[in-house]
Amino acid sequence: MFKKILLATTGSPASFGAARVAFDMAKRYGSEVTIFHVVGVPTKAFSHVVNDVRTGEEVEVDEEYLAWVEEELKTTFAKQFEGADNAKIVLTTGVPSREILREARKADSDLVVMAASSGESASFHKGYPGSTMQKVAKAARCPVLSVHRESASYWGGFSNILFGTDFSKQAESAFKFALSTARELDCDLTIFHALDISGKVLDQNEIEENLIIARKRIRETYVPLMGDFKNYDIEVWEGTPYVEIVKLAREKSVDLICLAHHTNELDPERARIGSTVEQVILRANCPVVSVSKPDKV
Repeated sequence: MFKKILLATTGSPASFGAARVAFDMAKRYGSEVTIFHVVGVPTKAFSHVVNDVRTGEEVEVDEEYLAWVEEELKTTFAKQFEGADNAKIVLTTGVPSREILREARKADSDLVVMAASSGESASFHKGYPGSTMQKVAKAARCPVLSVHRESASYWGGFSNILFGTDFSKQAESAFKFALSTARELDCDLTIFHALDISGKVLDQNEIEENLIIARKRIRETYVPLMGDFKNYDIEVWEGTPYVEIVKLAREKSVDLICLAHHTNELDPERARIGSTVEQVILRANCPVVSVSKPDKV
C-alpha cells in the first residue's frame, strides 16, 4: 500500500509531527522513506548561491555545505532513524513545491507526507495551510498526507479511517484511497456526510428529510463499490462540514481523515485546496490525507 513514502521536510520543529508519522509508517508497513529537503532557492538561474529556505540567508551550496545539511537532518531525526532500514536523505535546490513534485514523480512515490506549514508563516496563523503544502496537494499525482502539529500525529498505525464526502466527482478518488487503505490495513471505515446548514434557516423537518436523503445516497453511491468489505459504518450529521468532521473524528478516535482536495472547481489544474480541507487540517487531532488526482489511489 505504502511502498514508497516521500517525507518533504525543512527540518524545523513544525515538521516534527509529519516526520514521526512518515517514519512510523515506514517501520510499521515496511515502506521505503525518502527524507527530502530543498536546501534553498537559487538567487539566479543555475547559481550555486541560494536563499536558505529556513533562514532566508544567502549561502553557497557546495559538497561541504550539503554534507553539513545532511548531518543536521540525521541529528534532528536521530530517534526516527533508529530501526528505519529503508530510509535515505535526498537534498536539492530550487522552488520547494516544484522540487517536491518532481521528486515524487521521479521516485514514483505512493504518498507524500509533509507538515501543513514549513514554520511560522503569516498565512498559516491566519488559518490557511502553507503555500508549499497547497501547491503540492493540488498537483501531486499521489495522495498528500499533512500533519498540522505534533499533537495531531498518530500514535501507532491506522485502525480507524474517516472519509468525508460531499458527493462531488473529486470525492470518488478520495473514497477509493480510503477504501483501499482500510481494506489492506484491516481498518474500520466511516463514511460521513455533513449536511451544510451554515448561514441557513431550515425547518427541522426539512433537515431530517435531507439527512435521510444523504444517508440513502451514501448507500447507493459507495456501498456497492465495497464488495465484501464489511468494516464500515455511515454517519450523516447537520452543521458546518469542517466542524462536524473534526467532532466526529475525535468522538470515534479516528487516526486518519481522508478528503478530496477540492470540490467546487471541476478542473484540478485550476482548483485550490478546498476551505473544508484547510480547516480540517488545521483543527484535526490526526493526520489528514487530501486526494487531488486519481493516478495513485
